[in-house]
Amino acid sequence: MIRAGRMAGEDISADAKLKDCPAMSDFSRIGVIGAGFMGSGIAESAAAAQMSVTVFEPEQAPLERSRKSLEASVAKAVARGKLSREDADDLIGRVHYTSTFEDLDDVDGVIEAVTEDPRVKGKLFAQLDEELPGARFIASNTSAIPVAELAAWTQRPDRVIGLHFFSPVPVMKLVEVVVALDTSDETVDSAESFATQIGKRAIRTKDRSGFIVNMLLVPYLMAAVRMYEDGFASREDIDEGMRLGCGHPMGPLTLCDFIGLDVLYAVCDSLYEEFKRPEYAPPPLLKRMVVSGHHGRKAGKGFYDY
Repeated sequence: MIRAGRMAGEDISADAKLKDCPAMSDFSRIGVIGAGFMGSGIAESAAAAQMSVTVFEPEQAPLERSRKSLEASVAKAVARGKLSREDADDLIGRVHYTSTFEDLDDVDGVIEAVTEDPRVKGKLFAQLDEELPGARFIASNTSAIPVAELAAWTQRPDRVIGLHFFSPVPVMKLVEVVVALDTSDETVDSAESFATQIGKRAIRTKDRSGFIVNMLLVPYLMAAVRMYEDGFASREDIDEGMRLGCGHPMGPLTLCDFIGLDVLYAVCDSLYEEFKRPEYAPPPLLKRMVVSGHHGRKAGKGFYDY
């Protein structure tokens, strides 16, 4: 979900160079459900590793936005000399956009990156389970919903796993592999092999809200929000304190805006619901900002204006 540095498209050269390396696995075709920011990034990373990628959305508009996002990302890489124009065109050509669910037939694995709504995801997992019997894994990119809850919608929960990517996906090297109660060892091995093939470092975690990174990061971010809410210091001084005093690439309030305050609120809610610890509870200010549409950088307004 999270990153505190370069923006998408800045450097995908490491992933692109994978085509010159011997195959580390036998994944050749991957499905991605959801053409938003995360789904588009996952598709780009898989395509950079020489995989054919099918991106599914029921509507055409998000597919077109995803296509334009991919083109802009690889154009930046070409401009910086990280990719040749020929390699960039090949990468773009490996990503196929569709609103026809049947086009996902015969994918080696599928990754869901749709809205953080358990019922929406659950119904989707039931459909994926039924219609993609040959997929080696059915993965969710959720940052908050228990993977076991999604697996419960399926007839084969052993195939269900979490693959939590970090934003922006083409740049960030980490993937949390979330092992649910019924996830099989074979599925875990397949998911980790896929992550390695696309140039990511996989770390394994139990299926608990927040996994590893968010469970550690969210209390820090919420402490900064509370500090600002209480008038303890200005937003600039809070951010500069952590940037210059702790060497962080960006301050906590800037990072909140980058992640998306709506996303953070959902993660906080999930963590608090599971652990009932006050450091995970979203502060009142965060809720007011979310309901007012101040979702951060993507909305043009959060703790800062963009």
